[in-house]
Amino acid sequence: MATITLSAVLLLAIVAQAIVPRMRVTILVLGAVLALVLVGLLRVATAKAVLASVPWDVLVILVALGALSDLLASARLFDVLAVRAARLSAGDPTRVLVVFAVGMYLASGLVNNLTALLLVLPVQLVLLRLLGADQRYVRWSMGALLVACNLGGAATPIGDFPAILLLSRGGMSFGSYLSRALPSTALALVAMLIIVVSVVRPARDMVRDALAQRLTVATVTHLYRRVRVDRRRLTPAALALSAMLVAWFVAPPASALSPEVIAWLGAALALVAVGVNGEEVTRKSLQAEAVLSLLALFVMVGCVRETGAFAALARALALASMPPLLKLLLFLALTSVVTALFSAGPSMAALVEVAESLARTLPPATVYVGLALAVCAGSSLLLTAATSGPLAQALVESAGLRTPDGHPLRFDFRAHLGAGMIGYAVTLGAAFAFVFVSMAVR
Repeated sequence: MATITLSAVLLLAIVAQAIVPRMRVTILVLGAVLALVLVGLLRVATAKAVLASVPWDVLVILVALGALSDLLASARLFDVLAVRAARLSAGDPTRVLVVFAVGMYLASGLVNNLTALLLVLPVQLVLLRLLGADQRYVRWSMGALLVACNLGGAATPIGDFPAILLLSRGGMSFGSYLSRALPSTALALVAMLIIVVSVVRPARDMVRDALAQRLTVATVTHLYRRVRVDRRRLTPAALALSAMLVAWFVAPPASALSPEVIAWLGAALALVAVGVNGEEVTRKSLQAEAVLSLLALFVMVGCVRETGAFAALARALALASMPPLLKLLLFLALTSVVTALFSAGPSMAALVEVAESLARTLPPATVYVGLALAVCAGSSLLLTAATSGPLAQALVESAGLRTPDGHPLRFDFRAHLGAGMIGYAVTLGAAFAFVFVSMAVR
């Protein structure tokens, strides 16, 4: 009874936040409160025990990385890089798609996806307006950008929540994850871009004119001519992030310099170095939404965990009469579907314990990186599966883009589906390929 009741609360909260993303935080917090009340009334556990099981180290890392992302954003670094990307594209629609997708992949590996998207996408939207983009091009260029954003987040242990969770739980070291996930996501990105550019050809119906392309780049450069990098903010933030990366590589996870301590120390030193400006940045942009959402998820998942539901699922998977490799592939496929429906945060928080049971009979690195790639695949399938999806839709709508003949351009759930399906297939294929290669060379 307790398992069914608390699982229903978790499921309903996840479904509701996916249907009404604008109320995500409120829905998840209410679900967490209800779960805490029920877990006590049903005599499963105490609220204190559930809260004690919350992985606070994950939240510490997220807050610290969010502070550094805000400092880098306030230094206008990404604005300058986006303008340089516009110049590199030379105003050619196909090159714009490729250059910005690659740029988003690189940026998302170092800062959170929302920050990268919020700063890079406006420049690309200006380019689309000047290029006279049509609906087909907007649909595929924005879709490819979101897939690249998800792949970049999965490429490094600090790019997105699933990888951060693995790092904080000690499932993998920083270097071990990076050496496996980075090549896999890079190959997936290349495959996705080749399919989109060579097979789909989003720009095939757009009129190309060399003079117009040069004027487009010149216009973007003129619009952002006054944008300069604030080195007083950039230098401390960049040095702190670099030092954190080195420390994560060399410091054993079980040492005093654990991943969360390194993150907290790096962010603190950067804020101290920046001084009053850093204080202003953090006050304006506290990571309240991300922290509250994940805390609520951890609480609900913790309540379900106390009933033994996840342990039972892990036992059932362990006792299933099939080869361990087939169990892992089936688990990854199911994870990708669950993520597509309920988003990355809930899926990873709930399924990581099942992955840990598989890691007892299979190489842990194979299981955990495969899990991160499967979550990435699911996040790319539907517009609502990743937090960056609704933001991209809102930014495109607010830009007021129109076709040359005056029709409004849209990027919504349906428009993303084509690129999402390609991104899903390519990324899940990369997860399967990684598993097979890892098992073959171990």
